[in-house]
Amino acid sequence: MFRLSRLATSATVVAAALTLLAPTAASAGEPTLSDPRTVAQFSRSAGQTPENIALEPDGSANVTLAFARQVVRVDEHGSTRLLSVLPAVPNPLTPVFRAAVVTGIVRAKDGTLYVNYATGTSETGIWRIGPHGGTPVQIAQLPTDSLPNGLALDEKLGVFYVADTARGLVWRVPLKGGTATIWAAGAALQPLSEIERFPAGANGIKVHNGAVWVSNTDRQTLLRIPVRRDGVAGTIETRATGLAGIDDFAFTGQDDTVLAALIAVNEVALVRPNGTHAIVLTSPDGLSSPTAVAVFEKQDDKEKTETTGKQGKQGKQGKQEKTVYVTSASYFSAVRDPNLLTARLENGQD
Repeated sequence: MFRLSRLATSATVVAAALTLLAPTAASAGEPTLSDPRTVAQFSRSAGQTPENIALEPDGSANVTLAFARQVVRVDEHGSTRLLSVLPAVPNPLTPVFRAAVVTGIVRAKDGTLYVNYATGTSETGIWRIGPHGGTPVQIAQLPTDSLPNGLALDEKLGVFYVADTARGLVWRVPLKGGTATIWAAGAALQPLSEIERFPAGANGIKVHNGAVWVSNTDRQTLLRIPVRRDGVAGTIETRATGLAGIDDFAFTGQDDTVLAALIAVNEVALVRPNGTHAIVLTSPDGLSSPTAVAVFEKQDDKEKTETTGKQGKQGKQGKQEKTVYVTSASYFSAVRDPNLLTARLENGQD
């Protein structure tokens, strides 16, 4: 009887916990997505696995193609133009991948693009690409055993933040380039040691509302790290849990509502400021191992970027017409379909 009662109590507790973590239905007045469509497709066999997005003021998408080492620009009609190719590296020793991969991307106000390149060699770090493309230039080096993944830019402070998926920490690098320093570290950012095949800690990263936000893929969490007045990292806060295979994410507007790519389950989740979430896009919509989300806003006939790839910006509120961009790398899907899709975002009461 004691064992049965104890098991029943445990089951009740577990059921209650699962209920709290389970996705809930979207509520009235919150952001909704509609009209998803694929605007560009890529070649998986050529290594064109879309990894991250940075948007142009006209709504064109700068996309990193991880294993092809390419950066391309996709216009509103779906036409793709090659901007740059990161240099080939003999015998790459990149943690996890064992291949050279280009990952996070951000766009500065002057149009300059910056990307993370992970090789397991001295080429690992941040690289700069001109507004119209061309030969990339390395501006900062990261340790060879790091896996720079998400990239965020705070132009006001003049710094980059880099999420290191292998080492489970956040690097800070001057905008002009130079020495990288560890900005935030701790168990909340680290991968889980019991996951041996593909350990993945800190992944996506954004600057938003006075803080650096980071996703942790293994721990299925969304974290917030306040930026103190002196630029030092504050205490890491867990803002959402139960986000299976969370990769990159983007904010829908000025509040803390997030759209997150869940790479392992072919879903995009709407994560509310209270930490609960609802699924808003799935594989029938075109998702195939989604890796990144970006939000573009057209407001009062003036186009601007609200959230781009791994970088966040806010603007004045007005009549809003927003578009969500999602990259899919098709790493784990039976049908290989790497692509870029868009959907219409209605921001509710934001």
